[in-house]
Amino acid sequence: MRLNDTESSILEFKREIPQNDQIIKTAIGFCNLYGGKIIVGVDDDRNIIGIDETKIDQIIESLNNSIYDSSTPPIFPKVYSQRIEDKVVLIIEISEGAKKPYFRTSEGMENGTYIRMGNSTVKSTVEIIQELEWQGKGKYHDEIPVYQADRSDLDENLIIEFLKNRKHGYKDSITDKILKSYKLLIYEQSRFFPTIGALLLFGKNPQYYLSESFIICTHFKGVEGRNAIASVDCTGTLFQQIDEALQFVFNRLYKSYTIKGLQRAEVLEIPEVAVREVLYNAIVHRNYSINGPIKIAIYEDRLEIFSPGLFPGPLNVNDLEQGITYIRNMVISKVFRETGIIEKLGSGFISLFSSYREWGLEKPTVIEGLNFVKCILPRKKLKQQNYFNYNSIDKVEECKSFYGKKTLTIIDESSDDNIILALFERFDEITMNLVLKRTGWARATAGRRLKKLLDERKIIKIGAGRYCRYRLSSMK
Repeated sequence: MRLNDTESSILEFKREIPQNDQIIKTAIGFCNLYGGKIIVGVDDDRNIIGIDETKIDQIIESLNNSIYDSSTPPIFPKVYSQRIEDKVVLIIEISEGAKKPYFRTSEGMENGTYIRMGNSTVKSTVEIIQELEWQGKGKYHDEIPVYQADRSDLDENLIIEFLKNRKHGYKDSITDKILKSYKLLIYEQSRFFPTIGALLLFGKNPQYYLSESFIICTHFKGVEGRNAIASVDCTGTLFQQIDEALQFVFNRLYKSYTIKGLQRAEVLEIPEVAVREVLYNAIVHRNYSINGPIKIAIYEDRLEIFSPGLFPGPLNVNDLEQGITYIRNMVISKVFRETGIIEKLGSGFISLFSSYREWGLEKPTVIEGLNFVKCILPRKKLKQQNYFNYNSIDKVEECKSFYGKKTLTIIDESSDDNIILALFERFDEITMNLVLKRTGWARATAGRRLKKLLDERKIIKIGAGRYCRYRLSSMK
């Protein structure tokens, strides 16, 4: 008989009880992460071969004692046997620990702390041990204070902008109480320290303290990562990184416009919601203790988004559409929810797969590697002869006149300015909210692009504040 489950961060198979201390290390790894099971009597191909039934009681007692005696804090395993048809297997069940980090007593915390990485047990780094210590205190990783920084490293203008855009608004000045409530400041040793989350969200220069917390976007020629067409490092706050990364991706994927009479609808070659949700998940759930950036790679046939760290919980890649979610970075998650970047926790992968199904595209792939998660979004296979370059046509009106009432699909390689100016084909006036709805840009991005058109006197501004609207400068 063969088991259906495969080895993972919460499951390991052993053909027999190993003579070395590997089971102790694996038990510690499970306890430091999400818990798990070791099943003894199963080979590498998941075939149940069983164990010697005459030695079960002796083995159970030995394992209970050795795991308990070898770990600090002590681990209490649940060891029992189970009959599967005519074979008996031994199951060692380890619960997630509440007093992390757990380590092998003889090696000490620095050298004897182990965690699970995929289906392997590995020794923890200093950064991961620090994160485990905070988890043991019931804290999230992005609540860890950065002791080299102080409050002056936070941009108060960015914080005020966030507070103003919350559902319940902003009335008072920025107080320590408000910043503490969002875990942006931690009070220790008679002073305030900004947290990792605070610097990533509102820092004046986040990469000064968190050098690898940025996004690398690269567009490759063909289907292999050999010849780069263009590349950009997206730095700054997480909001700025999202803005720049999405702009890079959307500008390099094909866009089509379907024109019918006076109406024009824009469609990206793959679902825009899929790209956004995968990027948001990568940022919200990545492990910021790992020295490595998020990577976005565009190939001829796919888009890949690589995020450092495993899933922040015992998730199976086959169950991602169930809406189960675990939070690694509560500070970032809370701020993103209140700004509307993410709406419902756990909905990202649901939106990813459902949007691809609705479009009839090849199913995306999600891979949990040794210490990373990679999402692969297949690109639509376009028939190039059915697409036209918008830049080769001076005006949309000329295009309409030439093609009459036919539906024309056009690859848009125009500038961001033209995306806004195209809105005036349907509206006499536009607002910030209309631009946000039609483009999907971040508010800061839309604001910069509208200001650019104002400076170039292509549009004019009427009114101020929430009632502000824009017209083409030629309008009266």
